[in-house]
Amino acid sequence: MKQTVTVRNVVIGAGIPKVCVSIIGKTKEEILSEARAINISKADVAEWRVDWFEQVFEIEKVKETARELREVLSEMPILFTFRTLKEGGEKEISDVYYTILNKEIAATGSVDLIDVEAFTGDQIVEEIIEVAHQNQVFVVASNHDFYKTPDKEEIINRLRKMQDLGADISKIAVMPQTTQDVLTLLQATDEMRTKYATGPIITMSMGAKGVISRVAGEFFGSALTFGARKKASAPGQMGLEELDSVLHALHNSCRED
Repeated sequence: MKQTVTVRNVVIGAGIPKVCVSIIGKTKEEILSEARAINISKADVAEWRVDWFEQVFEIEKVKETARELREVLSEMPILFTFRTLKEGGEKEISDVYYTILNKEIAATGSVDLIDVEAFTGDQIVEEIIEVAHQNQVFVVASNHDFYKTPDKEEIINRLRKMQDLGADISKIAVMPQTTQDVLTLLQATDEMRTKYATGPIITMSMGAKGVISRVAGEFFGSALTFGARKKASAPGQMGLEELDSVLHALHNSCRED
């Protein structure tokens, strides 16, 4: 049976997929303003996309903003993410600073989860995961392909590698060129969940073709989905209110009597 991850009061991997909303402000003021709005929304998790932050390369500024973000969001889990340029993010970053940033923020106690790009290099990934776990911070290992959808076996292999590296949650996002690609992603998700998963998995097919994958997680095995409060942080994200409504409608209509 698939295990769950409990972050504060949010159980990831059980029931309706949890909804995460990204904070993509460029200044501390914008970040905290977005956080206040998210804190009173239907979101379950807030992701701070720190690659948007204009002072991200000043580590003390990042720590200061993380502390204030924690105060604003109270008991809502915070996922800390620097999405690199090569995986669809806003900025380039050296491996050295990427490692330092994630390790030092994990040690602050201000965030609950960190996103680590799984193919940064095994040594770097394992080092970050070790420090995160020493500080009771969960790790989402991730991989994003904005050009194509790998075959089913490759998607499963990538997710299994994330588990082998020690991640608590494994995440992959791919771009479909055809509707068959969406089915490939869903098939891979179901097979991963039923045969190999030792923890929650997050999968999505991006863009307009892949929207169905963002709402079907309860049935195929994706434990968390991303919604947009204002500006989407990835192609194909639905608005938060609409996403919440669809997730609950599917859940309620498919329950056994």
